[in-house]
Amino acid sequence: MKLIKMEKVRDTRYLKNYELTYLNKAGKEKVYEIVSHRDMSDPSALGKSVSGLSIVAVQDDKMLLLREFRMAVNDYVYNLCAGMIEEGETIEECIRRELYEETGLELEKIDTILPPAYAAVSISDISNRIAFVHVKGSIDTQNTSDNEEIRAAFYSAEELSQMLETGSFSSRCQIAVYMFIREHLS
Repeated sequence: MKLIKMEKVRDTRYLKNYELTYLNKAGKEKVYEIVSHRDMSDPSALGKSVSGLSIVAVQDDKMLLLREFRMAVNDYVYNLCAGMIEEGETIEECIRRELYEETGLELEKIDTILPPAYAAVSISDISNRIAFVHVKGSIDTQNTSDNEEIRAAFYSAEELSQMLETGSFSSRCQIAVYMFIREHLS
């Protein structure tokens, strides 16, 4: 597989669409479309920048989940608190801001922050980090944008076990919930 050309075909505020032209294993051209958060003028920039983070937050042996309306699926899904890292913002500053904006909670302690991972590697070069944190305070979602419908709540491992069977989840949230359940119910 050899990339021979990259062309931006659409540019919006948050997403940039690119067509990548490859020579496949048989030596034939294949055009592949991707989306990115970043402007790129050179293929060497593909997959090189971290654009966001997801937060696995706990308080008193309960896990924080957001139930939010996601336009791309026209439905409500369970998700992690997450967001875009703003220019010049540290990871810790982003964690604090996103927690406050989406839940009203405060960061108490960061356990770990994983290295960047690709969010949807089949269609995008977008990568983000996952932070495991402890939070304090009470949930207050009055700070959310008019463009977001978010209901935040804490759930026990028993509640999450039931929800995992019937609820709609983002994949990263589903994995985090599964691991939380394994840790707390084993």
